Formats: sequence, C-alpha cells, structure tokens
Amino acid sequence: MTIHNINSINPGHISPSFEKKNVSPSEATEKFSQLLKKSIDEVNSMQAQSDQMTEKMVRGENVDLHQVMIASQKASISLQTTMEVRNKVVEAYQEIMRMPM
Repeated sequence: MTIHNINSINPGHISPSFEKKNVSPSEATEKFSQLLKKSIDEVNSMQAQSDQMTEKMVRGENVDLHQVMIASQKASISLQTTMEVRNKVVEAYQEIMRMPM
C-alpha cells in the first residue's frame, strides 16, 4: 500500500465530480472490486514479508532487528487501516439499509 504526499494527490483522482465520464454501474462495480482486490493483495504481501523477515531472524540469519520491526509495524498498520475501512463500509451499508423507502 503506497502512501502519497498531499502535494502529489490529483483532485480529479479524489472526487469523481471533476471527471465527466459516464460509467455504467457494472463498470463501476468492476473497478471497485479491482481496487479492493489490489488493496487486500498489498496488505497480504506486507503480512507475508513481515512473516518472512521474522522467520529469518528466528533462524539466526543476518537480518537487522529494526528492519524486522519496521516490516512488522507496516503490516500491522495496514491491517488496522483495512479493518477500519471495512468497518466504515459496513456501517454505511447498515445506515443505507435503515433508510425508509
């Protein structure tokens, strides 16, 4: 998961109102599912990298302790962020379902 500086963010990337494209619901669903899969894959790769570095350290291989701790913290923070985003999406869905028709 990459983290960008505030200066490097393109406003058109944040808000779809700047882009005047007609996107069908199926295309939007596909794009969202691809974004979600990519994000989950990035979190998974960080977890795997952290596990590999921890295993190397336990086996006594030449691995810096601070690099192991950094990888572990990156994996932990990315997982926590993913869980918080998931919680917000579930809350939004539940709020929509409570709306009267």
